[in-house]
Amino acid sequence: MSILFWTVLGFCAGSLMFSYWLGLLVLKRDIRTVGDGNPGASNLFRAGGRTLGVLGVLLDYAKGAAPVLAACFLGGLEGASLIPVAVAPVLGHAFSPWLRGRGGKAVAVTFGVWTGVNLWEGPTVLGALLAFWYALSARDGWTVFVAMFCFVLYLLVRGVESWVGIGLGCWAILTVKHWSELRQGWAWRPWVGRLLHR
Repeated sequence: MSILFWTVLGFCAGSLMFSYWLGLLVLKRDIRTVGDGNPGASNLFRAGGRTLGVLGVLLDYAKGAAPVLAACFLGGLEGASLIPVAVAPVLGHAFSPWLRGRGGKAVAVTFGVWTGVNLWEGPTVLGALLAFWYALSARDGWTVFVAMFCFVLYLLVRGVESWVGIGLGCWAILTVKHWSELRQGWAWRPWVGRLLHR
């Protein structure tokens, strides 16, 4: 099967807005009316609690991992041919046609994609970077932006060109989806501010 087939499959899988649909089916409400207006798992957490939120995260994660793993193990794709396939679920979630292009912020699906690409390495490194910058940054958009930047640097050091291509694609999409927060500028966590002003 062709690269185009797996790319389209990945986009279609990513476009499935599980958290939004769970909100409608289980909570009988549009989760975009809470929090930051995002139709993703973070607002499902806010609207429906931990159990429903975790389910939303797992489904978003799975729709990133499944098509990439299938393309690798069933389609035999690797190297540069995997770049569009791996970026497609992130793009599908961020600009879902089910919501007229107004999808989620695509963090959970990004973790899923990296599980498909290299199993544990990508999600572990990216998770550690997000945790580190989350402890420093008071704005989630900047946490994601800087963590992804550092992740791309890590991929450059690893020297796998296809991974760098996937990383850059994910970083670009996540930057667009967090642009409104990025425009507000950087803000330290209060504890960091106190240390800096001692």
